[in-house]
Amino acid sequence: MNQLTLLIHFSLLIQFTLLIHFTCPSVCPPGGHTTEILRLMDSLSSVYTPRHYVIADTDRMSEDKIVSFESSRGRAPSDLQFSIHRVPRSREVHQSWSSSAVSTLNALRFCLPLVFRLRPDMVLCNGPGTCVPLCGAALLLGILGVKKVHIVYVESICRVQTLSLTGRILYRLADYFFVQWSYLRDKYPNAIFLGRLV
Repeated sequence: MNQLTLLIHFSLLIQFTLLIHFTCPSVCPPGGHTTEILRLMDSLSSVYTPRHYVIADTDRMSEDKIVSFESSRGRAPSDLQFSIHRVPRSREVHQSWSSSAVSTLNALRFCLPLVFRLRPDMVLCNGPGTCVPLCGAALLLGILGVKKVHIVYVESICRVQTLSLTGRILYRLADYFFVQWSYLRDKYPNAIFLGRLV
């Protein structure tokens, strides 16, 4: 059991709904967000069920990877407790800032009913911009007194000296904010550094 799993075990209830978010560009390179989040998921116990994966509606490769990952965990098909949800992408690569605000609000419009319906105990995300409206919807659930949703953000291993835009947005909002390089821990004192997690 790795350090991230131990920290999550000690800080959250064992049985809960887990909302996992990641997305990757249309062509998902090896080592991308999909690979990183599935490595994190591999270290978590199967008691973290049901799992709801949220991917961008333009992401064509991640669904196959999720199904393959879940099937490989050694359970019978009838025991698989996961679902995949699609939401609009917040921001495309090279999209202008002004149009990004509009597309993020559009993504939030889809994330709000999803989060309010699922009422997850935790959102685990690792960097793509689409997780910002998802985390915003989770925060709103708590602000309205419906349910406290723990947000666990793991900055990508490729972020060595600076946080991603998503990381800079969620740094003060996430309940647990993990970085994988000591330089980032020194630069962002609220970040948790446990070494390499993926």
